[in-house]
Parts: sequence; C-alpha cells; structure tokens
Amino acid sequence: MELRQLEVFLAVVETGTISAAARRLGSAQSAVSTVVRTLEEDLGATLFTRTSRRAVPTDAGRALLPEARRLVAGAAHARAAVREAGDGVAGPLAVGVVTTMHPVALPRLLHRFTTAHPRVSVSLRVFADGSRGLLRALVDGELDVAFVSWPFRSPAAVELRTLVRTSFRLLLPQGHPLSSERPLELAELAGEQWIDGPPGFGNRLQVDALFDRAGARRTVRLEVPDVSTFGQYVAAGLGVAFVPGTAPVPAGVREQPVAVGDLAWELSLATARPTGERPTRRAVAAFCEEVARDVRRSRRPPG
Repeated sequence: MELRQLEVFLAVVETGTISAAARRLGSAQSAVSTVVRTLEEDLGATLFTRTSRRAVPTDAGRALLPEARRLVAGAAHARAAVREAGDGVAGPLAVGVVTTMHPVALPRLLHRFTTAHPRVSVSLRVFADGSRGLLRALVDGELDVAFVSWPFRSPAAVELRTLVRTSFRLLLPQGHPLSSERPLELAELAGEQWIDGPPGFGNRLQVDALFDRAGARRTVRLEVPDVSTFGQYVAAGLGVAFVPGTAPVPAGVREQPVAVGDLAWELSLATARPTGERPTRRAVAAFCEEVARDVRRSRRPPG
C-alpha cells in the first residue's frame, strides 16, 4: 500500500465519483480506476460499490477512511515541517472552499497571498457533502483551513470566524400562484417543489432546519451544488428556492417576501483549534490575515 494509492482513494471518497476524482488529481479516469483496483487487490477487499452515478465506500472502505486521512495528512505535515525549518512561510496549504464565496474574491486573494509567500503551494478542495465534509476534513487534519457555510455550533476542535452575514431571499418564478405583496408563511410553501444544495451544504442545512423547527416538510426536487445558479433554475420553472442575499437574481424571477424571522446565511473561515505544533501554522496564519484584509477591502465604499 502506497501513499499515492491512499491519496487517490481519498479523492474518490470526497468527490463521490471516479471521474471527479480524476479531474481533481489531474489524471486520466482510467489511471484512477487502476489505482483503486490495485489498492483493493493489495488489501484483499472491495472498497467501493460502483453505480452509474456514484462510488460509495463499502464497510471496508469506511474502515480504511480514517487511517487513510491520518497517513496522508501526516505525510503532508512532515513535508511542511521540513520546509518550515528554514525562515519564512513555506509548504503546502490545503484550502477547502464552497461554491459561494462572495464577498471573498478568491482568485485575487490567492494571487496576493502566493506573491507574498512564493514558497507556499496552495491546493483548493471541494467536498461532495459540502460544509459538513469540509469541517470533518479540517478536524481530521486533511485540510489546513476552509471556507464554510455552517449555521450550527462549530465542532469543539474548530474555530469559526464569520466573514459575511446576509439575509436569505425566497425566489419564485414570475407568475407563480403564490406571488403576493404580503409575506408568505412557511406552511404555505411546504407543498412546493424546491431547489437546493445537496445534503451537507450550508444552504440546505439551514433551510432544512427552518422547516424542521416549523414542523413542516418539503420536497427538494432538484439538487444543485452551486447556489449562485439557483435563480436560473427557478426562472426555468423547476421550483422555488431560498438563496443568500449575495446570490444573483436573474430575469424571470420574483423575490417574494416570507415570514421566517431572522434567517441568515453566513460565510465563515474555519481553522483547527491549536492542539500542538502544526507544521502549517505559519502558512495558515498568513492566509487568515490575507482573508481578513480582503474582506475589509470588499466592505469599503467605492470612490
């Protein structure tokens, strides 16, 4: 069993498919399949149940998962420790991201950060189960820092710093029968077909919790991983959606008042609480400082 095999195994688990793992790793899909098959042969166990849409870990795969994360993270930390033995900020920095990053302009931020710290190599990671997966990977040491949308109490091992907080908006297709100047009650919306993120995504977690508190149930008709595109699907008549106030609202969509109290979407920066010497501590600290500067810039009035 080799480190590269474990890295490929983790990529398949986190992205949910062989093809998505191949894109993340910059490898051919056939090469990823070969690595997984070889690992299964080495271990004498089937690690995934493969369907036309997903690669789902078996019991053996789930048993391997925490050890694979520990070994891969340990190797990355070992490399970082050697690089950081010299002066300055250096080493790999694994950054988890969500699909909605406003007001953080990530490309601009990364350009400034890597220009200031050329010895840091940054890898951006997304997870098939959204913010839930990002926080789990952060606790496991697989990520160094993550942008998350997490409406609940953070895990004890994680520190969350709120970057932006914005109200949710309810989007209906133009001409929808429920369109009204008065705020709708949540119970009136329970029977609608909903557009939302997959389970584990911040938007989905927040709205599911809202309906649970109201004792109402809803049907998510369409799962879309990018909340910034929800409005396009609403405009096409596929359903209704709650979106953060930062999400675009296209033509053909009505913003409908709704009586839901203080329902807000947050983007936070998550880091692991210090439990000892982390080899990437300097890179994480420098990255957090750059994020804070970027958010401050975005809040300045123009002119």
